[in-house]
Amino acid sequence: MGTRAEDKLRDFVIQWHDASQRHFDVRLEVDGVLKSWAVPKGPSTDPSEKRLAIEVEDHALDYAGFEGVIPEGKYGAGTVMVWDRGTYRNLDEQQSVADGLRKGLIEVWLDGEKIRGGYAFKRIQDGDKPQWLLVKMRDEAADARRNPVSTEARSVKSGRTLDEIRQQEASA
Repeated sequence: MGTRAEDKLRDFVIQWHDASQRHFDVRLEVDGVLKSWAVPKGPSTDPSEKRLAIEVEDHALDYAGFEGVIPEGKYGAGTVMVWDRGTYRNLDEQQSVADGLRKGLIEVWLDGEKIRGGYAFKRIQDGDKPQWLLVKMRDEAADARRNPVSTEARSVKSGRTLDEIRQQEASA
């Protein structure tokens, strides 16, 4: 018995982006690109918290490893850190992640270095930049007391903070 394509693990990354507004970019590998959302407050491990997630343009898969400074005048100017990374799988056995994106609801299991467990993305507004809610599901990884966005400020790629990345890039 073979494995359905939807059962395979795919990559995800959460990049902390110190641009005009500091935010987190949550990116899921879907159909050969990184589907992306800007999440101003970052992901939560508390199922009672709903986080705004603004859909932004797709990125190439190799962008998942980018950490550094995007120069002034370029799109997304600012410092980017690989805050978390890992694999994910689709929790919805009835539809693909791509279909869920079109319909406005996806449920995935993230297995990262900082973030784990089930997360739902629910579209709440269409338009130029559709708005979604990112919500932690109630599972063994849910923890209302944990706040990794404020307590885990170092890159999983380099161990650096946003300030260290900016300073080291400026002096390079």
